[in-house]
Amino acid sequence: LYEKGLAQNPSLILTMLKNERTEEAMKLISNTYHTYQTNLGRTHYLTAEMLALQGMAYLSQKNFKQAVDDFSKSIPALLAANIATVGDYSTRQRFKHIIEAYIDLLSQIHGSHLEKELKLNAPAEAFRLADAVRGQVVQSALGASGARAAVENAILADLARREQDTDHQIKALQSIFSDTLAAPEDQRDPAAIENLTAKLDTLSRAHRALLVEIKKLFPKYSDFTHPQPATISMVKKHLEPNEALISIYTTDDHSYVWAVPSNGEIEFSKSNMSANKITRLVSQLRKALAPDAETLGDIPAFDLQQAYELYSDLLKPVEAAWKDATDLIIVAHGPLGQLPFAILPIATIQLQEDAVLFANYRDVPWLIRKVSITRQPSVSSFITLRSLPQGNPERKAFVGFGDPFFNKKQLAEAKEEKAIMKPAVASLQKPLQVRGIRITDTGNLDSEAITSSHLGMLNRLPDTKEEINSIASALEADPGMDVFVGKRASEHLVKTMDLSDRRVIAFATHALVPGDLDGLNQPALALCSPEVTGENEDGLLTLGEILKLKLNADWVVLSACNTGAADGAGAEAVSGLGRAFFYAGTRAILVSMWPVETTSARQLTSKLFEYQKEDKTLSRAGALRQSILALIDSPGMQDAVSGKIAASYAHPFFWAPFIIVGDSGNPVN
Repeated sequence: LYEKGLAQNPSLILTMLKNERTEEAMKLISNTYHTYQTNLGRTHYLTAEMLALQGMAYLSQKNFKQAVDDFSKSIPALLAANIATVGDYSTRQRFKHIIEAYIDLLSQIHGSHLEKELKLNAPAEAFRLADAVRGQVVQSALGASGARAAVENAILADLARREQDTDHQIKALQSIFSDTLAAPEDQRDPAAIENLTAKLDTLSRAHRALLVEIKKLFPKYSDFTHPQPATISMVKKHLEPNEALISIYTTDDHSYVWAVPSNGEIEFSKSNMSANKITRLVSQLRKALAPDAETLGDIPAFDLQQAYELYSDLLKPVEAAWKDATDLIIVAHGPLGQLPFAILPIATIQLQEDAVLFANYRDVPWLIRKVSITRQPSVSSFITLRSLPQGNPERKAFVGFGDPFFNKKQLAEAKEEKAIMKPAVASLQKPLQVRGIRITDTGNLDSEAITSSHLGMLNRLPDTKEEINSIASALEADPGMDVFVGKRASEHLVKTMDLSDRRVIAFATHALVPGDLDGLNQPALALCSPEVTGENEDGLLTLGEILKLKLNADWVVLSACNTGAADGAGAEAVSGLGRAFFYAGTRAILVSMWPVETTSARQLTSKLFEYQKEDKTLSRAGALRQSILALIDSPGMQDAVSGKIAASYAHPFFWAPFIIVGDSGNPVN
């Protein structure tokens, strides 16, 4: 029985293969595979998994032909089981290792006689598999909102929303149930377990009934909620003539890069850039992008050499397929999800000294000077978004929330302010105004002795009022009906007003991550404090509350600190607030990758919409690119005393934090 248990332990077999105990693993695989095939059938998941492990064993022995045969026979059953989404952790990890092994095998036989003999298109097959094993959290949210947007009547859309919300409830209860069962036996509450079991049973039956009804009315529903891995031909079908898609998949040992043009041949490259090496490079680059800087003089120099190393290893080898494009769509896996590709130089350069701080960065040949850039969480997300119908043209243009008051002192000070904003001023010693968690002294606390924090201690961001008003003006929105700033930027209003008829929704405020404030255990946007509004709310629009919103937006602008962050360490990029807004119902989001300097953020987002107003054919990504270049090339900030230019906005700290995730192809106007 002990030996039988070892033989049927796929995680143990995988460990053997990873430690080059191939012969030993082969014996276990052979016996177990035949047992599974006899008792479970050839297409059962366990049978297919064991055959795939055998493929890994043949790969380690350099028996490429037999390895391809085993992988190609087993992969369809593995993909059909949707393990990347529904499997337990150990099963998902084995699935990931299997897929990555096959991708590596395909990269090794690419261009060889074996590829021709087997009639394989190795890069195309590897492309499809890489998309199958990427993070699924954001893709799932996009698929859910995409399914609702694709249906043709409101009743069916409501039915789909009920199914998706029920699924969320089931998963939340399952998590609680698992935690309850994991407790020591003497600490378990039998009544609570019975109650949870009953709730799960009721919800599961309701969920199954909803799915049956939806599938009758909308047979293609699962195409959105559980899409098949995207192929290169599917991508080409949805690319505009001026676009190219770049997909990067990173493993423990290598990075694989595909560049897919709208017309012409794809390019495929295998790099020795491992996940660890990229993590180190990204971490080093982010020291200058997300510094804990108190003043302008504290912002570190940006390492152009390391940034160019990423470009030359990843994008340059596939340049032939994207060099003629004006718009890039980038799907970046792993640590690259935390870096904006706009900051990569496309050539080496030595910076010259300049009298104006940061002005020498204007000479850098940044990638953003050549192309606009849109990010996608997966290739399937790109296909989903490009398959959706246009939003209702009768929707109102805009609604925006900004400059909330976090305590009564800020409310009193605001009443004395003049309506006209002052020009941006700066000095090397002037504190940076950053949209990040920066606690202010409320008058009765020693700021250096603060050991806890609450909403009322956040610093106000008056620039955000001008930002929201500027966007509203560019979109010709009604300031009285569509702009909610100051005391009107309340959590209760956001949660109770109808947001489903707005094309653009903007929030300009602080974004918070778990632990920023006492008791905060999920990402949130900071809105007016209840001591200002008198409302029975906490002033925090949390991820859970955003998931309950019902939107039908072309895009959501999150002009705040680090809104593109992951939901927890190790999670995929944009899986926090961004994922919640995708689920609520938007085709694109503008998010920030680090705490933003508030004046440059205001100028960047405001100009973006002005460019689209001037050129109604301009895509969202194209408008963002123009706004970035205008900020880089602008004179900069005036010195508060002399009136001379004190610093330029050309350092990527100022212009690079914002990225567009989602669909950038259709203009807003």
